[in-house]
Amino acid sequence: MPEPQPFSERPLPRRPDDEQPAEFRREIGGITLAGFEWAGDGPPIVMTHGTGFHARVWDSIARRLPGRRVIALDLRGHGRSSKPDEPYWWSKFSDDTAGLIEALDLREVVGVGHSMGGYTIADAARRALDRFAALVLIDPTIMRSRPSTGPANGSGSGPLDFVSKRRNEWGSVEEMVERFAPRFPYNVWAPGILDDYARYGLLPAPSGEGLILACPPKVEAAVYAGRESPDGDLSQHLDALRLPARVLRARAPEPGEQAAPFTVSPTMPDLAERLPDALDVPLPHLSHFIPMEAPDLVAWHIIEATDAVEAARR
Repeated sequence: MPEPQPFSERPLPRRPDDEQPAEFRREIGGITLAGFEWAGDGPPIVMTHGTGFHARVWDSIARRLPGRRVIALDLRGHGRSSKPDEPYWWSKFSDDTAGLIEALDLREVVGVGHSMGGYTIADAARRALDRFAALVLIDPTIMRSRPSTGPANGSGSGPLDFVSKRRNEWGSVEEMVERFAPRFPYNVWAPGILDDYARYGLLPAPSGEGLILACPPKVEAAVYAGRESPDGDLSQHLDALRLPARVLRARAPEPGEQAAPFTVSPTMPDLAERLPDALDVPLPHLSHFIPMEAPDLVAWHIIEATDAVEAARR
């Protein structure tokens, strides 16, 4: 892949502050998937989030893509999508995403995914390659084999104990923001993203009092445990992803390093080399939460990838 133009520091244009995405739902594979579409033209940009997150964590980046069609998905178990019983095999996320893209009859898709969502969108592209034109994979959880402590942080410190203890009930969005704001990783996120995470990541409690997480701790733990799907791992099929890709990744852990969770990358360091047509973009100054820390940078990479797809049409 040719080297892209250097990342620009100039401010990006923005959608109007009052513009909101249209929510939609589709029945795919026996469950209901929710999504949010931002109006625009050109190749559709389809975004998939990481474990425990939801479609609206992409709002800050979608707002930096005015005039472009952006579709962000709530993966099963997350946000406003169905929460079926376990197991949560990662291949199911890929099947759901590919099925939704086909149901919406999307073509020339620029797939954008973060963390587990990076795995999901790449595997969805493998399953529906004729509908994809490019990939932007942001610290994707694509590795050679599953570490015994869990797939998410790449640091040798598993997240399952933390997830099982996650607080599920909240009195208000403001309470959640106030509690999380001083803590890593939320204290390094760009302004507004923690608000989006809390505002759209809480749902009314069944009791009618207070709010609960839109991705319950039990589901989040099941997702971490479900990477090793019965039909194999994406890392065995990377040569099938015959389309331009960008791999944005945080610092790889040093051998034997016991790094704090999410401070280093879960991505195999040579992922770009193993893909047929990929650009490696190491970002050692950022944590695993690249989209939340550097939305301008991520938006520019999406713009460059999308512009390249449009240019190829001519």
